[in-house]
Amino acid sequence: MDARQAIISFSQSEKVKSGLIWGSQCVQIIQNLPEHDRKGAISVLQAYVAMMANEAQLARQASGDAVWQEVDKCLHNARVMIDSGVVEEAEYHFTQGLTQVNRIGQQSMSYLLEEGLLK
Repeated sequence: MDARQAIISFSQSEKVKSGLIWGSQCVQIIQNLPEHDRKGAISVLQAYVAMMANEAQLARQASGDAVWQEVDKCLHNARVMIDSGVVEEAEYHFTQGLTQVNRIGQQSMSYLLEEGLLK
């Protein structure tokens, strides 16, 4: 890992982390919506997951860190659950993605601290 890769990975990890947390919250909200409101909320969640996947792909391309592919797989699996009509199962995949993103952020932050680029 070099400084450029660490900076990109750290900043993207924070962005994707918040997205995954919001995604989990959206799943919980959707579960409690009346049936007539669920379809629209699910459509919004599908678009939101696509945006998070774009951010993960951007992070992988910009940083060169292949670990972002694991995050992308988690987002893909969440999207499959949503598209299959089992929205509540997407939360598991968001949590798995969050674990990966936390690991990426922690490794990046450790590198930046060791190099004296972050205090």
